[in-house]
Amino acid sequence: MQRIELDGRTLSLEAIEAIAVGGAPVGVTPSARERVAAARACVERQFQSGAVIYGVTTGFGRMANVVIERADVDVLQQNLVRSHSSGTGEPLAEAFVRAAGVLRVSSLAAGHSGIRTQTLDLLVEILNRGVTPVVPCQGSVGASGDLAPLAHMTLTLIGEGEATYRGERLPSALALARAGLQPIVLGAKEGLSLINGTEVMTGIAALALLRAERLLAAADTIGALSIEAFLATDNVFDRRINALRPHPGQMMVADRLRALVAGSEVMQSHRDCGRVQDPYSFRCIPVVHGAARDAAGHVRGVLEIEAVSVTDNPLIFPDQDEFLTGGNFHGQPVGVVCDFLKAVMVEVASISERRSYLLLNGEERGLPLFLSRKPGLESGLMIVQYCAAGLVSESKALAAPSSVDSIPTSAGQEDHVSMGTIAARTLDNILDNVEGALACELLCALAATDFRRPLRSGAGTQIAYDRARSSIAPVETDRVFATDIAAARALIRSGALELAEYSTN
Repeated sequence: MQRIELDGRTLSLEAIEAIAVGGAPVGVTPSARERVAAARACVERQFQSGAVIYGVTTGFGRMANVVIERADVDVLQQNLVRSHSSGTGEPLAEAFVRAAGVLRVSSLAAGHSGIRTQTLDLLVEILNRGVTPVVPCQGSVGASGDLAPLAHMTLTLIGEGEATYRGERLPSALALARAGLQPIVLGAKEGLSLINGTEVMTGIAALALLRAERLLAAADTIGALSIEAFLATDNVFDRRINALRPHPGQMMVADRLRALVAGSEVMQSHRDCGRVQDPYSFRCIPVVHGAARDAAGHVRGVLEIEAVSVTDNPLIFPDQDEFLTGGNFHGQPVGVVCDFLKAVMVEVASISERRSYLLLNGEERGLPLFLSRKPGLESGLMIVQYCAAGLVSESKALAAPSSVDSIPTSAGQEDHVSMGTIAARTLDNILDNVEGALACELLCALAATDFRRPLRSGAGTQIAYDRARSSIAPVETDRVFATDIAAARALIRSGALELAEYSTN
């Protein structure tokens, strides 16, 4: 796998995923290493000059006015990391921790944080050798950044806390040793630089956004299968209609749906049926799915900026030999867009569940109740729709915006916080539910399609049907549908239903 070189100035969301999930090796460019060294030299000069610097020769938060004895500056950094490692809850997924690690390396490589190059090298090697700190999922309020989770990540650098290595959870010192690495003692400013920033919430959000984009592509395909099976009209995908409301997402989804069902014998079979309009959950797919795509596009733009941002404090400007204190660590930009994406993805699940409901109640469209082969004796897919309904309802509760909340911390010094990490975590939970709701719709659409045979599906929907039926057998009688839901989820997760070749017509 090609090595990805981080320069502290450019970093795509796809590169974050390639390293965090795909295991791509990572490095730091020579120019970035020079900037890191220059910033470190600035720290050393300022320290030797006797300057009072926040977090270097002072305490933190409300204790910023407490000057630290110069002999204790290294102890200060170790104490900071230990005391701030105050998270709780289940460990974050390894992919999220690794994504945060990638972002932390990128931010530090920008050369405004003042760490040593050897500390940066250890961060890089932890990623490359598969040592992943164990980080509790709860404890961050999103300002000053992700203090608690980043502190747990930093514990591994100093050989404390726990980490996983080759699937085994170990004391960090042992995990490092097995990977051929040694812990370090943090120097002046380094502890603060390593725990102050938005990398955890941004790492979760980056992977979630990529997942949401894939779910939206699969939702179009599954929606097209449902359109066919329900004998809904495709007139609403006419370019003339959607050009009069020219939101990019709406026009894109309409084009996709039209391409997916092109040439469908099922669609052609009811051209003269006399029905004028379909329920909104079919008729308004371009609008609802399109709005979600436009929202995801906005979220992507914000996260792409955040991925190349420096969110440490204080920041070092070596050319001016100056330290500046600011508020770049506040997670509001990330929290707000995570909440935005939460809301629109719930609507994707909601409209999906409505299509499932209609397919199971499609007697006027020639479908048996609950798509049962023996109604009454067999319940068919009745409870599959219940499952989707439960997932949607749960998601509505999770969609309550986290970023509108704030609880003052640090004795009032940090008096407004973002809750951005909570927004990112609940977004990930919602995406799990969206995947489940789409899996339920897929099962309903496949079963309904079987009642339309021998008519052939469209150019794209036939491909989707064949791929799905390769792992999900037709429903001939009642069975344990939990197994089918799991198979449908795996199929969606695999990307087999995204059908990017049908993105335009």
